[in-house]
Amino acid sequence: MDARLKQALFTPRSVVIVGASADKAKNASRPLRYLVNGGYGGKIYPINPRESEIVGVPCLPSIADVPEPADIAYVLLGSDAAITAVEQCGKRGIRVAMILASGFGEAGAEGKAREKRLIEAANASGVRLIGPSSIGLVNLHEKLILTGNSSFARPDFKLGGIFCGSQSGSMIGALLSRGRARHVGFAGLVSTGSELDLSLGELCEATLDDPNVTSYLLFMENLRHGDALRRFAVGAAARNKPIVALKLGRSEAAAELSTSHTGGLAGEDDVAEAFLADCGIARVETLEGLLEASTLLRRLPNPARASRAPVIGVVTTTGGGAALVVDQLGSRGIAVEGPDAETLAAVRKTGIDVAHGRIVDLTMAGVRYDVMKGALEAMLASPKFDVVVAVAGSSAQFMPELAVKPIVDVAQQHGRLAAFLVPEAPDALAMLADADVPAFRTPEACADVIAAAMRRRPARALETPKPPAVAKPHSLDEMEGYELLRQLGLRPAPAVAMDIAKGSADPSMYPAVVKVLHRDVAHKTDIGGVVLNVRSDDELKAAAARIRDNIARAAPKLAVDKVLVQKMVTGTVGEVLLGYRVDPQVGPLVLLASGGVMTEVVRDRTIRMAPVNLDEARVMISELKGLKLLTGYRGRPAGDIEAIARAIVAISNLASRPEINELEINPLMVMPAGEGAFAVDVVAHLRG
Repeated sequence: MDARLKQALFTPRSVVIVGASADKAKNASRPLRYLVNGGYGGKIYPINPRESEIVGVPCLPSIADVPEPADIAYVLLGSDAAITAVEQCGKRGIRVAMILASGFGEAGAEGKAREKRLIEAANASGVRLIGPSSIGLVNLHEKLILTGNSSFARPDFKLGGIFCGSQSGSMIGALLSRGRARHVGFAGLVSTGSELDLSLGELCEATLDDPNVTSYLLFMENLRHGDALRRFAVGAAARNKPIVALKLGRSEAAAELSTSHTGGLAGEDDVAEAFLADCGIARVETLEGLLEASTLLRRLPNPARASRAPVIGVVTTTGGGAALVVDQLGSRGIAVEGPDAETLAAVRKTGIDVAHGRIVDLTMAGVRYDVMKGALEAMLASPKFDVVVAVAGSSAQFMPELAVKPIVDVAQQHGRLAAFLVPEAPDALAMLADADVPAFRTPEACADVIAAAMRRRPARALETPKPPAVAKPHSLDEMEGYELLRQLGLRPAPAVAMDIAKGSADPSMYPAVVKVLHRDVAHKTDIGGVVLNVRSDDELKAAAARIRDNIARAAPKLAVDKVLVQKMVTGTVGEVLLGYRVDPQVGPLVLLASGGVMTEVVRDRTIRMAPVNLDEARVMISELKGLKLLTGYRGRPAGDIEAIARAIVAISNLASRPEINELEINPLMVMPAGEGAFAVDVVAHLRG
């Protein structure tokens, strides 16, 4: 984004308010009043042909009467009138138009047509758009409060370093008001609306070099414009400005990617989870966590993938309060462990005979400055703990100088310290906030943020090649799919294609599986296109005839003249599903799932953005519960885990093959350790 556009967006020298109202009961009256009352120092041009002035600011009858090419216009008109206003902004040389109105793409066929007209108007006039359905844009450090949200009527903003980007308009006000109660300070906020032009990623990217912005908070309803969001995330990581996101859509009702097993297993939210992690964005589950995460994220570096699972230590004066945190962390797969013998001995030097256990419980005897401080310092001196949580009981409310002041003092030297206060203790929370110490009001938020911080991975810059413009979309048949796998270095089970009427094969192929061979048949079993355990030429002829008859009944318009004869793989110890898919919003991803007929029912799967390296492939394998059976569990024969890892890497490298839109191996048959793995079915689709 060029410097002039950045300036127009967040430090405009002049603002036009199209449709400004003098009626205080209307939303359209708020932006002008907020700018004036907030002390905005630039020029303001309200457009209202029926008023001579509003709150002391002279009104103009039309956009054409604005005396200069202003930086930004906030259009408060209805949807059709907003389109005309954008055209007029272009004629007057106004760089950016922010649209409040809805009634575009979300409003059926008529709205879609209106949306098309808006885009055409913006493109023709050279105006960049925020919205539609944008409740506004705010830069508190510049006293720019260009919004109609009622939460900004209160003037007691806490200035800070958080920039908030929200796809929901009303949420910028909700986050501001909730943040105020939690001593959260904002630098700015923007409501991105429908993102017909400027996206969440682009708008946040425009603030990366603002020294007042130290971290980012994103409220996301969906995942759009993944390339811009990734570019922003990489830029933020390079500047040590962490990002936390609350992305809606964790329910099973999330849209699925495609009709393949990979699509059924990789719903929209699964893709968002993988994408955000790959961008180094900490994804939280709770609104409290969203608001309270930034302080901890700024103090914790985003490390490369650790070779071990994260470990959390807990120091407390109340066992019950600590148990709340331990329970919440455990439900998120984060381990809480006690100190080793050396660390425990250091804790006991404070004068408290702490029992060995999962938490360091100082009991009520630990409500002393020197005891709490000494215990925290001992725990933080140990490399075992990724984060240490100090849990304070009632003393946080009535004696913060004893239980909270040591947390403040220790945190000045150690970035891995966080606090959870069990009672409602606003003064203690204020003390922690003023000292920039990560503090949480609920155990849910505490665990949520710690888990999100531990799940982060370094932000990765990925360039996805564009598909050839001349390619014609089509599926590959199974033999063509196997040839593609060979190019990737993978081994399909031995197979030959033959005319459906031939009825003979090399004896070495028996026992065999006989399958229909056709580009338009992906799920062969569904139409009777598979016969197992064929052991002779006579059985092969019968199987081919049966497949021909089954397809004639199930898909009479499908002309089938070939079958595939594949040697049955024996001696396997397990099977997995491997899938690759190019998501239209975020790009290529690779999926690993436990194989077999229960694949979609159990939904034991893991997803990454592609490509991945061998180390990350091994981590993916470790995340599947079903694959623990292949590690020699309870005397079972161990499977070739490394062969699975190599296959994951190979499939993920399709990210460099832009013509491939989707590929799935289901199943990949896993042999005993050291004997490899064989693909026995593949579906592939080329895109245009």
